[in-house]
Amino acid sequence: QVQLVESGGGSVQAGDSLRLSCAASTGTFTDYTVGWFREAPGKSREIVASINWMSTTTYYSPGLEGRFTISRDNAKKTAFLQMDRVKAEDTALYICAADPRRIGASWRLSDYDYWGPGTQVTVSS
Repeated sequence: QVQLVESGGGSVQAGDSLRLSCAASTGTFTDYTVGWFREAPGKSREIVASINWMSTTTYYSPGLEGRFTISRDNAKKTAFLQMDRVKAEDTALYICAADPRRIGASWRLSDYDYWGPGTQVTVSS
């Protein structure tokens, strides 16, 4: 089992950059694929990006690769989401999650068993 806590959210202007962190406080971090999801007001939770335990495989939601970059530091038990050139439509609660299957970098919400509480990102245009 793993416990996750996100940080790094805040209020920014369109075009700014933001780096989110997802720290694991318990569990063996390398046992999990990590995914970043987001939930905007009135919308369903959606995948942003995911990364496998060795950082050899990543997945990005279509249209986000190029502005967002997912990475992880297993020694620090932390995953990151670098957000560049943010837009107003990126405003959402950003949530990290862990998939224990250790198979690639899944985009499916149902594959993720452990979820953090989220960190809010608000982008003003």
